[in-house]
Amino acid sequence: MDYNLLNIGFGGTIVADQVIAIVAPNSAPMKRLKDEARDDKRLIDATHGRKTRSIIVTKTNHIFLSAIQSDTISQRFTQLMQQVSGPQNK
Repeated sequence: MDYNLLNIGFGGTIVADQVIAIVAPNSAPMKRLKDEARDDKRLIDATHGRKTRSIIVTKTNHIFLSAIQSDTISQRFTQLMQQVSGPQNK
């Protein structure tokens, strides 16, 4: 079985097909989401001690923290999905 891995920075990768959302951590609801995931042991910190710049939500309800900007990860995700689906006729 082939998995498409999304690079979330500093050697961290996640299965791209499991991603539901890639968001910035600035708002209060995102901070609550992070705190709840930490309490429920569903939080995976992939920042390597750096500032959290994006939060990634997966289908398994796990929350990943990354030190890479959410825009950058979104672009990587889009490029990966385009490579997987192949060229589209417009």
